[in-house]
Order: sequence, then structure tokens, then C-alpha cells
Amino acid sequence: MRHQFLKFGLLLATMTLTGCASVAQRAATDLAADLERGIFNHDDPATVADGLPAYLLLLDGLISSRPDNVGMLRAAASLYSAYAGNFVDDPERARRLSTRGFDYARRATCVDMKTLCAALDGQVDSFAEQVSAQPAESVAALYSLGTAWAGYVQANSEDWAAIAALPKAQALIERVVALDPDYQDGLPWAYLGVLNSLRPAGVGGQPELGRAAFEEAIARSRGANLMAKTLYAERYARLVFDRELHDRLVGEVLAADPRQTGFTLANTLAQARAKKLRDAADDYF
Repeated sequence: MRHQFLKFGLLLATMTLTGCASVAQRAATDLAADLERGIFNHDDPATVADGLPAYLLLLDGLISSRPDNVGMLRAAASLYSAYAGNFVDDPERARRLSTRGFDYARRATCVDMKTLCAALDGQVDSFAEQVSAQPAESVAALYSLGTAWAGYVQANSEDWAAIAALPKAQALIERVVALDPDYQDGLPWAYLGVLNSLRPAGVGGQPELGRAAFEEAIARSRGANLMAKTLYAERYARLVFDRELHDRLVGEVLAADPRQTGFTLANTLAQARAKKLRDAADDYF
């Protein structure tokens, strides 16, 4: 990570001397991507929790002078959403930070997806129509917006206006898996697993769709995504009171090696979450 800052500093100095703004654009975008990779492959959540705010502020500063840099906007959306969802216990802070992440995702959408941008605040049906028309090359953009939106709704779960927009987030993620079922090693399927397991079938939920989505997430990651298993146990197995499935999934998560490329940080957090599920299982079931 230190090496990346040195590299960025040298490139920024070169840009200042030459006046080449495109060099700065590429350097800043590369830095944002490098930060994401470094953070999501880290195996110590406490270090990430302590260090990530500095990088969020760095991205804020870079974006302030390059407000139309889509790569930086989407990196900031991803990291703010991840930080708010995984490391912030204060509900008010989580709402504030997830809102910032969602705002960055919206801004990125409005830079390079004008038609979808115009539909963001419209009716769900018209928005879904725009989403369904998006081509394969828009997968990364749709995923960025959909996941940031889902994180925003989670942090604002007491706001009915936020909850009412949840189908828009789901439409975005469903379009991602329709266009590329293996995108991000199947990670979007885990989001769909959670979204379809929010309520029991008796009150309009679709937990069996949630179960199928979790299975897809696990299969497409070739078992590397431990958070998919933890969420499968927490959101589906507990919802339908399937103790056997719950305990099997939790046991598999705790027995696995969390160090997997692209999943290490999430897997380490998944194991901590799985321990809590294991310890509370007798009280729940």
C-alpha cells in the first residue's frame, strides 16, 4: 500500500510538471483500484477499520478536483458502503456514510448512463425497464449502483422512502446476474440471496429464491465466498428454522481458510459472524 502512495506521488509530480491532466486522471483511477484490491484482500479487519477512513478522505479529495472520474466515484461508493456496513456500529454514522457511498454511485451513473440517471427517482416499473435495456458492458456500473443502493437501504431501514426503493436495487443486481452470472465470482448472487430472504413466504417473501441464490453464490465462487455461507445460515436457515442446514454452513465457514483472493477481508468478517451464530444457536432454535 505504501508503494502505491509513492507511485501516485511520483505520477502526480509528473503531471504537475508537464501539465498533462490525463496522466493525473489515470493515476488517480489506478490508485482507487489499488486501494480496493488491497483492502478487500487484507486479513485483519481491525487494521482496515482503523486505516480505511484516511483512504476515504483521500478519495473525497481526489474526487473534489475530478468530479467526473467514474472510476474514482465507483471506488468511493464501494469503499464507503463497505465501511458503513461492516465497521460502523453507530446507526446515525452508518446512515451518513452509506448515504455518501450511494451518492457517489448515483453521480457515477449520471456521468456515463444518462438515460438510467434520468429514471433514478421515477417509478419502479419505468426504472426497471431502463435497467433491463442495459447492455453487457454496463455490468460493472449496474453492480456498483445496485450494491451501494442496497447498503443505503440497509442503513436506512426505518425510512419508508428508502425501503420503497429496494426493488430498484434488486432490479439492478438481477440484471447483473442475467448479463454475467459469474460476475465477481458470483458475489451478486449473495446479494439476491439476502434480498429474497428478508421475509417469510407467509408474508410475501421468497425464501426459496433466496436459497437458490445463495447456492449459486457459493458454487460460482467455488466455495471461496465464506460470507455467502454465513449469510445463507443467518438469513435463510434461521428464517425457515432449519437447524441442520444452519449448523452445517456455520461449521464449514469456521473450518475454512479465509485467505482467498478477492474475498479475504469478507471471509475473515464472515468467520467472526459465524462464531456469533454458533454461540447463539441454542437460544435461537
